[in-house]
Amino acid sequence: MRRKLAWALPGLLWGVAAWAAGPQDGPPPIRVGFICPFTGGSADFGTAARLGAELAVSEVNQAGGYLGRPLELVARDDKSNPDEGRKIAEELVQGKKADFTIGFCNSGVALKSLEVFQNAHHLLMIPVATATALTSQFPPASSFIFRVSPRDALQAAFLVDEVQRRGLTKVAVFADKTGYGEGGLKDVERFLAQKGLKPAYVARFDLGAANLTAQMREAKAAGAEAIIAYTVGPEMGMLAQSRADAGVNADLLGSWTLALRSAEDRGGKALEGAAMAQTIVPDTTLERRTSFIARLHRLRGKEPLGSLMAAAQSYDAVYLMLGALFQTQGRTDGDALKMALEHLNRPYSGVVTTYDQPFSPSDHDAISANMLWLATWRRGELHFYYPEDARKATVIQRKPGAAH
Repeated sequence: MRRKLAWALPGLLWGVAAWAAGPQDGPPPIRVGFICPFTGGSADFGTAARLGAELAVSEVNQAGGYLGRPLELVARDDKSNPDEGRKIAEELVQGKKADFTIGFCNSGVALKSLEVFQNAHHLLMIPVATATALTSQFPPASSFIFRVSPRDALQAAFLVDEVQRRGLTKVAVFADKTGYGEGGLKDVERFLAQKGLKPAYVARFDLGAANLTAQMREAKAAGAEAIIAYTVGPEMGMLAQSRADAGVNADLLGSWTLALRSAEDRGGKALEGAAMAQTIVPDTTLERRTSFIARLHRLRGKEPLGSLMAAAQSYDAVYLMLGALFQTQGRTDGDALKMALEHLNRPYSGVVTTYDQPFSPSDHDAISANMLWLATWRRGELHFYYPEDARKATVIQRKPGAAH
């Protein structure tokens, strides 16, 4: 029980004990690389992710750091650009400016950089990007890539199951032309096929498209009863407005990015009732989440929060890495951190969930299907789509198979 309590109070028990036992002046910091977009079209969730990481780092340092060594967040803006992301990855890894890295919000940016981390045996923890390929490009047994966000295969299966739950069979898929949209489309098609279905209509579009009204009318003509969307926040809002402009009544479902504040900023009332997969929904039923949201609010001040999900997963990512450091006794080389993460010996009571043996040598994805909730926009705020889910969410979901 004492072991579990040490994880259950994020940073506090660990840090206080470490502060009392460790040296207080002059220890070198543990440099935490952090790569996400802070400018450009994905800045909303990139900035939210950074806020979550900054909050965790601040808490750890206020409590004494790791054995007296402070954490230093080495944050870099990839501008949602794959080439820029690759350049930054090489700077942090090959320039030895980070001991390990937490990074990437955009799947296409991450995919371009994975080999930089893998070839150098530099551990990468992905807090936000969701493309299924990110943790399957290299076999987990030899991979240095880990993730605390729900891969698209989980979200696609979840959304297709929701379509079936509603008794709908004609599905239109709207996916942008990025690596994220491409991966999402393939996942949705695969899970529809498992149910003996094919998309009634498929639309591909570039980021920055002004509207998709014509494509929405074509989807309506094809008999679409539901629309599944894979794109980023502003385009999600544009897509919702295009659906309204075209007079389409098909249910709008989307990947997690449909919950981004930038989607609501652009889509407004057209998003009412649209639903999406989420790992966390704002609620006051769990103290750890209520406390986290309050602390995050104090940190960000008047700055709008683009994504609670991105912030929470990044926050949890920092603490999972802190747990690995305690297990490696401070070693930060990729081989040691990889071994520790695959065999974490203490559950961590995080904001999103309780991480109880979240990784293994054959599985580097911490989020499992039972950790997804269906959220919806109601009057400009996110809520649980199903009232019973709000009750179920009071019970922390653990990964199947974890010993507890």
